[in-house]
Amino acid sequence: MSKSLQEQLLKAGLGNAKKLNAIKKEKHKERVQAGKHGVVVNEAALLAEQSRQAQLARDQELNRQKTEALAKKALAAQVKQIVELNSLPHKGEVAFNFTDGTLVKRIYVSEKVQQQLVKGLIAVAKVTEQYHLIPIQIAEKVQQRLPEAVLVLNQQDEQVPEDDPYADFKIPDDLMW
Repeated sequence: MSKSLQEQLLKAGLGNAKKLNAIKKEKHKERVQAGKHGVVVNEAALLAEQSRQAQLARDQELNRQKTEALAKKALAAQVKQIVELNSLPHKGEVAFNFTDGTLVKRIYVSEKVQQQLVKGLIAVAKVTEQYHLIPIQIAEKVQQRLPEAVLVLNQQDEQVPEDDPYADFKIPDDLMW
């Protein structure tokens, strides 16, 4: 039969009998005291429970991240479908400049479409690195779902402050440089 570690150390000369008996007595006292109070302290079970709780928390966080990623992907697919189904043709000879982040981009449209862009009747949306012209109603729906997809959404402010000294001088939005 195999002997306990303490007994093996004692036989090898690395411990003494007094310390071995004192340790055995102390462990026995702990077991008796724990039994009297009705609480058995099992460190291994406690550590196992703590590690299980930590693993459960990690798993829940990973699941939350996965569901967020899936929701974002589904929203992007929904926006892509809405924009592509409602995209207006934009062939023309008039350049319309707009910003995409820090870059100034240009698309060529007809004069009629350019006027509608300036007046805020048509918006520019970016989906899968392509620019699409969409009606303002569709742009508002897209902006509710994915705000960064709509690049140009001109909304006209008809309210002019009462004390504005330049109220009589309108600034044209369609200046060509």
